[in-house]
Amino acid sequence: MNITIVGGGLAGCECAWRLAGMGLDVLLLEMRPETPTPAHVGGGLAELVCSNSLRSAERTKAVGVLKDEMESLDSLVMEAARATRLPAGKAFAVDRDKFSSYITGKIEAHPRIRLERREVSSLDDPALASAWRTVLAAGPLASDALARDLRRVVGEDHLSFYDAIAPIVDADSVDMDHAFYGSRYRPEDSDYLNCPLSKEEYFALVRELVAGEKVPPREFEKEVHFEGCLPVEEMARRGEMTLAFGPLKPVGLEDPRTGERPFAVVQLRTENEGKTAFNMVGFQTKLTWPEQQRVFRMIPALARVEFLRLGSIHRNTYVNAPRVLGDRLELRAASNMHLAGQITGVEGYVESAACGLWVGLLLGMEARGRTVANPPETTALGALLGHLRREEKNFQPSNAHFGLTPALDRKAPKRKRKELYGLRAQEHWRAWLEAFDPADLALDSPGEA
Repeated sequence: MNITIVGGGLAGCECAWRLAGMGLDVLLLEMRPETPTPAHVGGGLAELVCSNSLRSAERTKAVGVLKDEMESLDSLVMEAARATRLPAGKAFAVDRDKFSSYITGKIEAHPRIRLERREVSSLDDPALASAWRTVLAAGPLASDALARDLRRVVGEDHLSFYDAIAPIVDADSVDMDHAFYGSRYRPEDSDYLNCPLSKEEYFALVRELVAGEKVPPREFEKEVHFEGCLPVEEMARRGEMTLAFGPLKPVGLEDPRTGERPFAVVQLRTENEGKTAFNMVGFQTKLTWPEQQRVFRMIPALARVEFLRLGSIHRNTYVNAPRVLGDRLELRAASNMHLAGQITGVEGYVESAACGLWVGLLLGMEARGRTVANPPETTALGALLGHLRREEKNFQPSNAHFGLTPALDRKAPKRKRKELYGLRAQEHWRAWLEAFDPADLALDSPGEA
């Protein structure tokens, strides 16, 4: 049996790896670098186009639990993340170039995976029609042509929203006379570089963020922001103190120059192992490039900063999953075609990869004549899949979070609830795994193909 996967992002690679490891032949179609996107910069597979952080690894966070669940299923993405991890306090950050190179090398070397670099502009493409099953994992940056054809198939339930990328700055160009290392919640850590702002500097920055020239949407695109990744200027527009209580909050930080807590703090997070590049945390933006340089250099520590990458704005595409997808993430209008990753309505690197892993497991088991029950919604993956089945008046993409899971069946102090949610998820995941024959979950070595 052969399967065609459209898209070499995290979901597509994770899906291909699982399927190939279960003995299926996979054709992986990736349009880059021949056909670029507005956000990618290279041609590697699984390129991280926004932050280099996979967020928390703690088991009191749903995304931390999700990582554990993925690792128990031999996730390629988590294998790569472990191999390229960078120190970043509580965040699970990776060296983005090494991460992409690791996954690209694994995919290219697998004898059951054939990688072709070309654009798929229609769901009627012959490579899709001839496959036993097709997985559309084109991601939120699907080409305009493919997005239009997907809309033809699913109708008006096809949606889009905007996602914004934060700038990356050169570490050596940061003015250390106006910056200091430290973490909000772990004072001993030095994984973040902090740029303090006085009250006057903060309000001046907010005014210019609101007033700065923005990149306008194209005529055929409707501008809808995902609440979990708002542009910094949109947060500033919502209120003068929104940023001071959000990504610029000074909680837990003391400026060693004054011995006092600053009014606000812009945090920079390391981008690579050598700490030569830093990401401006929370500064995803749709400001024009000249305005970014002007406005962000109002921050004293960044007055003469060199930008290694400026922020940008791009369209993200996803479907109204509860209406257009079945329980196995197949298109209701084309049951031999499955969707995986952010195009389904999950949001985030880890969630996208987990979705691809899930579809790979489903199809791999189906090829063996077996079925797989969805994980309980008390688990991180089960809750995420539940979100894709739950109809809402205004369906929106979602990260993994415990708010997607059923309430606890007992009362508990607020400070203990997240821990209990995490423990319950781990217990129920282990019970779900026990229903499998271990041989069904095991991956063949690439050399055994």
